Amino acid sequence: MVGLEGKVAIVTGASHGIGAATARRLAADGARVVVNYAQAGSAAEGVVRDIEAAGGAISGNRAACARADTAWAAGASGRHR
Repeated sequence: MVGLEGKVAIVTGASHGIGAATARRLAADGARVVVNYAQAGSAAEGVVRDIEAAGGAISGNRAACARADTAWAAGASGRHR
């Protein structure tokens, strides 16, 4: 991968599997990483610790992600595409 210094990556599903590996790799390549998870808080904390131990900059956040058309139907503000 290319150097990602100064970039921010939001990785959904970052507590396990491909999401966790992606978060670790992006951090290793210099990105500030948001480790997003829905339920597996302790696993996400482990990913955060791994990234911090390797010198990466991170943030761990619990959030639910939705499709844009679902958010629009629920009355979310913003432009619908």
